[in-house]
Amino acid sequence: MSVIYVLLGVSIFVAIVFFVAFILAVKRGQYDDSYTPSVRMLFEDELVENTPDKSKLTIKNK
Repeated sequence: MSVIYVLLGVSIFVAIVFFVAFILAVKRGQYDDSYTPSVRMLFEDELVENTPDKSKLTIKNK
């Protein structure tokens, strides 16, 4: 039964170590994307449909 407590303690310790390593990597910019901004101009732009603004339309009374 004591082996379960030891394994549980070791697994929690390892999980905390990996979590701290992940947080440090994120803070140091390990996961920043430095490639996509340089090639963004090569991607095709999405088509944007221009719809008239309803607040600018006026209704004429007869």
